[in-house]
This record gives sequence, structure tokens and C-alpha cells, in this order.
Amino acid sequence: MGHGTPDNMNWTGLLQKLLIVVHIRQIICSSLQFSVPEEMEPDTLVGSLSKNFSPPYQLLTHNYLRMDINTGNFYTTELKMDREAICPAETKAEECVTLYNAIVGPSKDLIQFSVIIEDINDNAPHFENNKIHLGVPEDTTVGTSFLLDTQALDSDSGPNGEVQYHLKGSDGAFGLKIEEDSSLIMLVVQRALDRETRDLFQMQLVATDCGVDPLSVSAALIVTVTDVNDNCPAFSSDSPHSVTIPGDSQKNTVVTQVRATDPDLGPNGDIVYSFSPKVSERAKKLFSLDSLTGSISLTQDLESDNSEELVLKVLASSHHCPPADTQVTIYVLPKANQELTIKIRFIAEHQNQTMVLQENQHPTALAVLELEGDSSFKDLFLAIEGEVPFTLSPQNDKYLLSTSKPLDYEMNREHHISVVARVKSAEGSVIVPSRRVVTVLVADINDNAPYFVQPHYELQVEENNQPGMSLLQISASDADSGDNGLVTYRLENYNPTMFSIDSVTGQLSLLVPLDREQQHVHRLTVFARDSGSPPLESMATVSIHVRDQNDNAPVFLTPHFIFFIPENVPTLSQVGRVEVKDPDKGENGTTELHVVNSSAPFVVDNTQGMLRTTRNLDREREDRYELYLLASDHGQTVALTSTARVTIFVEDINDNQPKVILPSSNSSCLTVSPGTLAGATVGKIYAIDEDSGLNSEITYSATAPEPLQNSSPFQIDSRSGNITLSQQLLHEDLGMHHLFIVVRDGGKPVPLYTTVWMNLLVNDSTEPCHLDQVPTWTGTLNLVQTPSKAPICDVETARFSQLMLLIGLGMMLVSTCLFVATVICCLKQRSRSLKMNKGAYTEANEIPLKLKDKYYSD
Repeated sequence: MGHGTPDNMNWTGLLQKLLIVVHIRQIICSSLQFSVPEEMEPDTLVGSLSKNFSPPYQLLTHNYLRMDINTGNFYTTELKMDREAICPAETKAEECVTLYNAIVGPSKDLIQFSVIIEDINDNAPHFENNKIHLGVPEDTTVGTSFLLDTQALDSDSGPNGEVQYHLKGSDGAFGLKIEEDSSLIMLVVQRALDRETRDLFQMQLVATDCGVDPLSVSAALIVTVTDVNDNCPAFSSDSPHSVTIPGDSQKNTVVTQVRATDPDLGPNGDIVYSFSPKVSERAKKLFSLDSLTGSISLTQDLESDNSEELVLKVLASSHHCPPADTQVTIYVLPKANQELTIKIRFIAEHQNQTMVLQENQHPTALAVLELEGDSSFKDLFLAIEGEVPFTLSPQNDKYLLSTSKPLDYEMNREHHISVVARVKSAEGSVIVPSRRVVTVLVADINDNAPYFVQPHYELQVEENNQPGMSLLQISASDADSGDNGLVTYRLENYNPTMFSIDSVTGQLSLLVPLDREQQHVHRLTVFARDSGSPPLESMATVSIHVRDQNDNAPVFLTPHFIFFIPENVPTLSQVGRVEVKDPDKGENGTTELHVVNSSAPFVVDNTQGMLRTTRNLDREREDRYELYLLASDHGQTVALTSTARVTIFVEDINDNQPKVILPSSNSSCLTVSPGTLAGATVGKIYAIDEDSGLNSEITYSATAPEPLQNSSPFQIDSRSGNITLSQQLLHEDLGMHHLFIVVRDGGKPVPLYTTVWMNLLVNDSTEPCHLDQVPTWTGTLNLVQTPSKAPICDVETARFSQLMLLIGLGMMLVSTCLFVATVICCLKQRSRSLKMNKGAYTEANEIPLKLKDKYYSD
């Protein structure tokens, strides 16, 4: 083949086209991009490969996406796409790109496409520390800034990840200043601070992203205003200015206490008390002053029969401050000549000078008190010392002792009432040496129900526990005493065979193993009751959550699955869904299917629980498959498994045309004696079809052009394929007969068929006949199949048919002349043939062709 020949040109053009197709395919694959927002719901359509590639489609990586094998559409799966988890290093970049590989088309091309995961505002900003502490001196100048050593981070990208800050709860004392692209956050003092007015600011530093639906987070900003020494001591308004004491007061008696305050803290607020140098020597001799507490006490016993007035000037000093001063006048009364006594007459129940009163009673009269003794004191009266729930009411020189409010046994079981005599004076009152202590015992009643410190208990118990297992001890207390405070426990109307509680200790126990698959949580009500009359009761709840164990193997819907699938389906076609369930929870209940110990062309798609083919199926090679599926869970310690049997029947489709066994070829030839009787079998067509059912039922028919359909002395049985003589052979039947046999199956909707030539020589010779040339069909083309479906029958090629059509159109112009010439030629030919011997044959007997076949009969 020389250079530049048409064949060379064809190969060069084909190679160029192939390179162009490969280059275009690479361009398409490299530029094929899809995008999807993150966190989309399962089964959301992401894109499709159908616009660029033909089916079938198979996605090689099933993370986050699944693909329809027929449409090329791919969808999100149950595993949601989290952009920040998939592309952690590029979360602030413009794009998060993931690459996927797929096999497409009948030729199973490997392609790659990219999916851009778009960011949504699904992450709020977050602070590393949710509490920020800062100390600011109270003398800080307005406008001073303090760096906040914190920053909010947002793992989203773009505006979703940009953070802005603002301050809440500052009351105008502080503001924010953001510098250098939000990397430095400054707290600015906006007004003068005074620790003594407010020493603590609890604010919220709020960080908000810039998404369409912004998300926020806040951190507690706690600013403590620190103290400086900017205050001096001052005597408080309630500091005493005068006091009266009896003339027989004892040594070390505290006469009074002066009080000065300094609002500063620590050493800045320390105060030292001292007498002024102007205090008299008599006062310094009788009284002492505690420099730290300001208490004024007697330094000796008083034995004064006369009234006396002493003036004390007290100083309060602090660092770097001038001293503050106050003046205290002490009046000394003359001592009494006869001791005073307080008599008592009980009204309430009493024993050994002690009264007993039941709690929760309305104000009740307890006793009558009377003062007896020296009458030299004028304006004497009785009073109760301290804060107690009792009152003294004067009545005709006597006093009625009563309760001022109901008594509570649980708060105070015993009261000691100190009754003293006082003398009124111009400067106040003074206690005279007379005192009576009255004791009141409070009797308990059942007025308190048992109290649960924890009203609700929650605990977790692993299933399949040991019987008799202790769960927890429930405790309730009762503030009452005796039987009123004796607590017992019980369960409310719950299955007594499962749980029990000790009525005394409150110990809750589990009597039987729990099964999470039957009940995953148990809620109990525990009652605590005291033993009072009537008894009081309270309750608490207990929630017992049963933790899962991997105690259930996967269970198939049926132990034997039966599926039917047509042969020749595409690879990865669906065979059927295999349903398996595991009642366990989490990983213990997550199952995975595998085909075990089988080379059968099937695989399990675990994302859909679908059994699929791995290659084309051919029923004629194998019409059924038996395999076993293994289902295993993801239990952490030991995975549990179960198996199921699967039978797959391959259904027949009409994909095999009949195959002719006899005759062995189109050039085979049989000799038929002219004396053969009508009805005799002279030959047989035998064919087989590898399909089944109607697809394998074969029928035979002889085909001829319309004018010659009834001129042949031979006929074929449509079922058996036997060729018999339909009539007695005549002289004109001598010669070669070519029968064009069509062998069809019964497939629906369109049967398949093949063709074969049956060559019969009517001749007395017993020698086998031979053909020099295989017959050619010249009838209508719609009676036969294409060469691919009829390999035995040699039919003219498409190019030859087109050429013949053009020649026929041209010959139509001179049809009349050709018709006359043909008739003359036929008459002359027939005349010559009559003169030949009996061994000769005539072409007029050929069905349906007019070929000058050569055969030999020796």
C-alpha cells in the first residue's frame, strides 16, 4: 500500500479524530464542576453526568454522595457534608473542592469531576475563654484603653466568618475600640470610676458574624475596680454620743463602742482609735479605749453614791488623712441601796420553772412578771434583752409575757428570755443589777413533710445486668422529731418484679436484667412518708436510662431471598433489596452486608441495601445462582453476624437466533430421484435455539418471490423441518432446485431468525452433487435479516444494493426495449434446452434465482 493512498488517508483521519475525542474528553473531565451548599438534607440533587456522558454510571467513592446508575444524577447521603470538617485547612479560603471518580458509558471510561462545597453560616463565633477578668484602678483617666487578651474565632468563610464586637451591660462606663482588622480588642474607660460607689462591672462581650442570618456568642467580661486611698475615716451617724451606767458597774464592763468608717479597702481603710489629749485624767483613769474596735471599757469597779458626768473625746486616724473626732458623754448614776427582784407567775403549762408551748400557735400569754425591791429608783421598767419572738406588755405595775409570733420547733427548740430592769434617764436608759431568765421549750408537731435534697435522679444502667444489682440510695430528711421525723420509702405502682426499694434505707435495687430493646428508659416515682399522725408524704422521680449492649445479631427479613432478573442487564443493575434489621443502638445496630464464599457476579450496595450485578448475565451459561449473604454489625468488642440464602433466577430474553445444524452449509446439495413418490421426505432442516420457552420454539418456512411461490414441487413442514414432495415430479422438474429456508424462533415482540439454502438436484444419477457457487437471494430484502443476524445466508451488501437501485432507475427509461429482448432470449433458451439429453437441467426450475450454477454428476 503506497504512501498517500486512500487507506492511509483513512487511518490518518481516524487517528486525528481519536486524538481530538480524547483531548475533548480530558477537557470535559477537567472542567466538570458542580457545587452544593454544606449540611444539605439527604437525597438532595447535586448534579448529573447525563449531559456529558452516556449511561451506565458508577460512582467509585460513596462518601457524602450516591449516584443513580441509570440517570447519572447524584445526591447527598445520610452523611451530611460539613465544609469545616472536610476542608479544615481551607475553611477560610474561597473554595472547598472535593474530587470524585466515576465509571461512565458502555466503554466504562474513568472520569473525574469536582464538587465545590459552599459555605453556609452554620458556625457561631466562639471564645476560647467564656470569662474575661480585668482589674481597672478607680483613679483611671477617662479615655484610657485596656487590651482584652481574647478574640472570637469563626470557622466559616467569607462574611459568615467575619466577626464584629459590641458591649452589653456597661452602663456607659466602658466602650470598645477594635484595631487591626478585629485582631485587637480594646476596652475604653468612658467615665470616671469610683470603687466606693461601684466596685464590679459584669458585662457581656458579644461577637456576631456577618452572615445573612447572623450568629452570636458572648463571653462574660468582669471588670473589678481596684481601690486607691482616696477616702478618710468618718464617724458614723449611729455612733453613740452619750451613755448612762449604774454607780456599781463592774471592772471591764463595756460601756459603749464608737464606730468610724473608711470606704477604702485593706490597709487604705484601716482605722486607729485614740483618746484626744484634752480628755481629763479622771476619765483616762476610769476608762480604756480599744484602738482597733473603738470599745470603751471600765478599768476598775465603780462604787459611786453620787451622780457623775465624764466627757470623752475620741479620735479616728488613718494613713495620710487628718484624724476625725467625736465626743461621748458618760453619765454615772448612784448605786442602789436594796437589790431589785423580778417575780414570775406562770400562765402556760410549766415544769421546773420551764414552760412548754406547742409550735405554730397564735400569740399566747405565758406569764405575769412583777418588779419588787428598792423604790429609790424612779421610772423603773422591765424589758427583754435581744431579739426574741416574745413581748412584755405593762399592765397595772405588772408585765404580761406573751409570744409575738408562732414558734417554730424546727428553727429553735428552746428559747431563753432574759428580762432585765431598766431606769429611764434624760440620756436614755440604764440597766440596773436585776435580771430573770425565763425558759420556753417548743413542743414538736408533724408540720413538715419529708424533704428530698434531690427531687429528680438520673442514672444509666447497662442492659443484661446482674439480678439484685444496687442502683442508688435515695435520701429524704424530715425536720420534725420523733415519729414525726421517721421516714420510710416506697415505689408507686411499678412492676414489683423489676425494682425494689428498702423502706428504711431508701436503697433502690434492680431485681431482673434489663433489655434496652424492650424498654430504653424506666421512670419511677419514689414516695417518702413520715410516721406522724396524720402522716405527711413527698415524692421524687428516678429516670433509669438503659445503655445498649451488642446483644442482638442482625436479622434478615426472610431467611431465603428469591429474585428474578433478566439476562443481559447492564453492570451494577439492581437485583433486589435485601432488608436486614438490628434492634441494637448506634454502632451496635449499624449493619453491613457481604456476599460470602461465592464467585457469583453479585455485590451488595450497603448504602441502599441493594443487591447488584457486577457483570452481564447470560442465562444460556447459567440460569440460576445460589449464594449466601453475611450481615454483620459494628459492635466494638465482638461483631455479631447472621446469614441468609439468596437464589437468583436469570430470566431468558430472546438474545439467541436459531442455529442451523442441517444442512451443514449453504453449498450442501442433495440428489432426488425423479421417481420419488409424492409425499416422500427428501431432506430435513434441523436447527436449535439456546433460549428457553417461546424464545426457543422454532418454525421453518421456504421463501420465494411472489411469482414463484407456488411453482416448487417441494414443501417444508413448519414444525419438524422435513422437506417432502408436494406432487409427483415431472419432466420439467429435472434440474437443480434452490430452496431459501427461513428458520424463526417464537420470541416476542420481534422473533429472531436465520436463513439457509437447501439445494436439491432432481436427477437419476446416484452420484453426489456439487455446487460451484453458493446461491444468492434476489428477492425482497425485508424477508431476511441483516448479515449480523443471518450469518449463514449471503446477502448483498448495502453498497451493492444501492448500486443496483441506481441501475434499476436508469433501466426504467428503456424498459420497453429490454422487456422485448428478454422475451426473445427466453424463447431461444427454452428451444435449445429441449434438444439436450435427459441429464441436462433447465434454469427455469430454479427457485427463485436465475443463476448459471455449475454442478457435476458423474
